Amino acid sequence: MTWMVFSVPREKRSELDTVLKDDLVSRQSQTVREAATLGGPADHLYVLIEGSSEGTRRASELLGPVAPPVPAADADAIYRRFKEEQDAASVGMGLFFTEE
Repeated sequence: MTWMVFSVPREKRSELDTVLKDDLVSRQSQTVREAATLGGPADHLYVLIEGSSEGTRRASELLGPVAPPVPAADADAIYRRFKEEQDAASVGMGLFFTEE
């Protein structure tokens, strides 16, 4: 599975929504977060696209005019934050459903 992280200016949200509805991109895992919650700029959104190499390539093509991919060194750190957030949510849901 491949992944890419994009930093999209908040004012480009409508263009982002159009890209996320693309036939191929919509079949990939998509996570959108306020960048500030992950240590980024307050006026941006971070978008994580995970899936096939064709799907991430298509997302990159369509998002290119709106927001280029985050550079690899920064993307790794942001990706880890996305995963930590998802793991924390999973643990919380597990605790919610655990019987004592």
